[in-house]
Amino acid sequence: MGRVFLSASVLSLSLNLALAPATALAQPQGLPDFTELVEKVGPAVVNIRTSERLKQSAAGLPEMDEQMQEFLRRFGLPVPNQRRNTPRGGNDEDLPQRRGIGSGFVLSGDGYVMTNAHVVNGADEVYVTLTDKREFKAKLIGADVRTDVAVLKIDATGLPAVKIGDVSRLKVGEWVMAIGSPFGFDNSVTAGIVSAKARDTGDFLPFIQTDVAINPGNSGGPLLNMRGEVVGINSQIYSQSGGFMGISFAIPIDEAIRVSDQLRANGKVVRGFIGVAPDDLSKEVAESIGLGKPTGAVIRSVTAGGAAEKAGIEGGDVITKFDGKVIEKASDLRRVVAALKPGSKAAVQVFRRGAYKDLSVVIAEMPSDKQARAADAETKTAPTTSAALGLQVSELTEAQKKELKLRAGVRVDTVTGPAARAGLREGDLILSVDNVEIGSIKQFQAQLAKSEKAKVINLVVRRDDVVSFVLLHPVR
Repeated sequence: MGRVFLSASVLSLSLNLALAPATALAQPQGLPDFTELVEKVGPAVVNIRTSERLKQSAAGLPEMDEQMQEFLRRFGLPVPNQRRNTPRGGNDEDLPQRRGIGSGFVLSGDGYVMTNAHVVNGADEVYVTLTDKREFKAKLIGADVRTDVAVLKIDATGLPAVKIGDVSRLKVGEWVMAIGSPFGFDNSVTAGIVSAKARDTGDFLPFIQTDVAINPGNSGGPLLNMRGEVVGINSQIYSQSGGFMGISFAIPIDEAIRVSDQLRANGKVVRGFIGVAPDDLSKEVAESIGLGKPTGAVIRSVTAGGAAEKAGIEGGDVITKFDGKVIEKASDLRRVVAALKPGSKAAVQVFRRGAYKDLSVVIAEMPSDKQARAADAETKTAPTTSAALGLQVSELTEAQKKELKLRAGVRVDTVTGPAARAGLREGDLILSVDNVEIGSIKQFQAQLAKSEKAKVINLVVRRDDVVSFVLLHPVR
């Protein structure tokens, strides 16, 4: 990665330019001058310093918590196995301090400051230093780990504040600038271009990718357009060395502002939730189920008693529209649902067994942590065998269907040949064959007989609480 190929065909290039029409030649442009932007926006960028008292392990060594480990991993830095020895006994002030650095920017003149959640998470004390060297102890208003956005408040007024830009106007190839404190070097300025927009590196945010030099300490600082407006918060880099390697990511400022508004109002972020595990749809599966193109989010599992189950959404459904918005991939569904207010209603379009179906779901609130689900208990009944597929299956009793909350399905008892190569396992539940729901062994055999001339047979399979498509290629 990072290779650059240079061409030596100077003669050919000169000849082509000479032959090209004068109107087709681009007018030469000088490189941008960032001096006015720095003078304009620089005073609104702050340095953030944190400290955290370390707990001692049984061996007398400071413990490294998950936040610090995540910070190191985020920037490709090695996570040490142990740290220096610490004093035993004494009060809290005798405990060793972990100190951190980061960046941020003033949202409003009355002292609200935005930064990354990973900059301040776990800190016992947070200090904000302005460009005029004034330092304030900051209060954490709120931090949202899922989007990596945090809001601080300092006791100051009349502060220079940033101007918020319009991310929708940002274009790939456009010049952008960052100001921050890489490795503690305050108010360092770096520049580059937008490399990509809507880059999927997380569940809830489509990141802005740039080639602006970002290093540890830049986190939380602003990404600025050539009008001096903040369009993003510098948050992550892709690195195999711990240093900048030409790829950095920023949180879009419109998303960050939505989060900060909730943090300032409630101290936390409330998100919509329907209780599904979505996944992307492959081209082969889309064609095999009759959808045509790989668009939508296929539902791998549905939370028992959740909003989706109450709305009639099933494992194996492909959600193609949600709340009037087209769903192209799984991350689209996560973001659309999360943006909705709990208690509101949303229209859902699903593709199920070869046809579209319209449903309505009442949005629930996203839980703070996931609940573990008990494993399903299964009992075998009289088996049947499909030699061409390498499958031996048995019917589910009514009691088993009720326990598993299934209307239909057969249980896989033995797998060999094509079935094994396709990834099927003993205990899997086959819910449908080629878009036809399977309620009994007789129906399973009848549908296989109809599909025996097909090159590919599409199965909807449930494993534990996860539903997926499995494509079988029968032996001919």
